[in-house]
Amino acid sequence: MLNSTANQLLLVFLVLIFGATTVTATDHIVGANKGWNPGINYTLWANNHTFYVGDLISFRYQKNQYNVFEVNQTGYDNCTTEGAVGNWSSGKDFIPLNKAKRYYFICGNGQCFNGMKVSVLVHPLPTPTGSPVAHHKSNSSAAAPVALSGGVVGLKALVVALGSIWFGYGLI
Repeated sequence: MLNSTANQLLLVFLVLIFGATTVTATDHIVGANKGWNPGINYTLWANNHTFYVGDLISFRYQKNQYNVFEVNQTGYDNCTTEGAVGNWSSGKDFIPLNKAKRYYFICGNGQCFNGMKVSVLVHPLPTPTGSPVAHHKSNSSAAAPVALSGGVVGLKALVVALGSIWFGYGLI
């Protein structure tokens, strides 16, 4: 059994491994500190952000003055809410971006004509790159590459298994 200092160092290492591989969603606040208001170039704002499936887009505005509608491209181009697929009016709207597609949002009280509209392209989550070992082809029959299936999940399982053996916890 290892001494207490070595156990603490291994525990810190395990926490870093698990923390470093966590994927979190981003909350994109439309207009940043300017919020959802007329006269702001939201196209420029959107072009400076990268949106992924699972992220949120947030609209902050005066509750009784503005609103948000999710529309199709025609509604966006013509500033109409006909056929809207969603609407929000709380003043602090958090909208999940659950699909890889282009989303269109407008203000439905006429302010769309004053620039209160934004379109964002949501990308699929990047796939984890495969291990170089997994893609390596060898002509030698003696060398069989070993790759963990499950990518990061497999790595985490390996770390937990090694940690439980090292500490003698019998978790596996």
